Amino acid sequence: MSQVPRQYSNIRLLTADDLSAAEAALEACYRASGTPFLSRHPRWLRVLNEAMGHRPFCLVACQPRENAGPSEMQTYATILPLAQVKSPLFGSRLVSLPYVNYGGAIGESENVHSLIDEAVSLAETLGVRYLELRHEHPVEHPALPQSVTEKVHMRLSLPDTVEALWKSLSPKVRNQIRKSEKLGLVVEWGREECLTDFYRVFCHNMRDLGTPVFPRKLFAGILRAFPEAEIAVVRLKHRALAAGIVLHGPGVTEVPSASSLRKWNWTCANMGLYWAMLQRSVERGQKEFDFGRSSVESSTYRFKKQWGAQPHPAHWQYHVFQGTVRDLRPDNPRFRLATALWRRLPVWLTRCLGPWIVRGIP
Repeated sequence: MSQVPRQYSNIRLLTADDLSAAEAALEACYRASGTPFLSRHPRWLRVLNEAMGHRPFCLVACQPRENAGPSEMQTYATILPLAQVKSPLFGSRLVSLPYVNYGGAIGESENVHSLIDEAVSLAETLGVRYLELRHEHPVEHPALPQSVTEKVHMRLSLPDTVEALWKSLSPKVRNQIRKSEKLGLVVEWGREECLTDFYRVFCHNMRDLGTPVFPRKLFAGILRAFPEAEIAVVRLKHRALAAGIVLHGPGVTEVPSASSLRKWNWTCANMGLYWAMLQRSVERGQKEFDFGRSSVESSTYRFKKQWGAQPHPAHWQYHVFQGTVRDLRPDNPRFRLATALWRRLPVWLTRCLGPWIVRGIP
């Protein structure tokens, strides 16, 4: 495992030279902490590195094993996974973690402050614009004076049976699901064999939203890294109208990405998609469904709310070296023209340009 020359009393900085060792350390803390969210799993370091080119780092607080010699294996008590996101358009940032919903330290809380101190030092050494830690609950630390809190995680507690889930839905939601079924929409579940249809729908939807699309290899990487991942595709006479990728973690199912084609909204394909994903989760014995993050009172927030999902806090905390934390926010006025222009581009062109652009946006 490669280490930077600077040494710490009980903190080590692991780099990209041996991702396997970093993943092993993270895996130990992930399981010991009992976190149910696969979006905090150590495998994301490799996925983001290989698919997006993000440079991975791991700050680890080490504790020697009892009666262990100096050359013997140490126990990793707390881990802070980080990824450097670089772009010629937007500069460089150090994030824990880009794309996924959750970030920050995993493990024993008494080490968190020391890890944040070293993360700030690393960010300064790398010359990034800012350090971003995607916490669910805020960490009181003088180096993190700024935060963004308008997004929330939308989660639904799941009942034990599909029948109970159906009864919990409002009449309006049930009617929309029935409509999709009466129109003949069917749901196909799979993995790599469904990736082409998923990505085709995803690219169209991202173009319509005015958002650069992630590369296909990101989703291929998720499927390789997580045997727990599945793709659901909603079809009408073999035409894919909606699709989503789900991660079945220990008790919690998450949706990293889901999309539907706007021109087919009248079929309620998106409602059929989410009903299928919720059903699947209940049938697997999951206790919670995480719809992902949304801005409060946005259209996606209201969509998730109608299923019964409740908001949970998201505290993204920052140490800023250059600019402001709002520079790359989607609501920044300077992006309005670019968003409008992007919506007018042909989908094939957005598939070519999007991955190059989005790799620099955390």
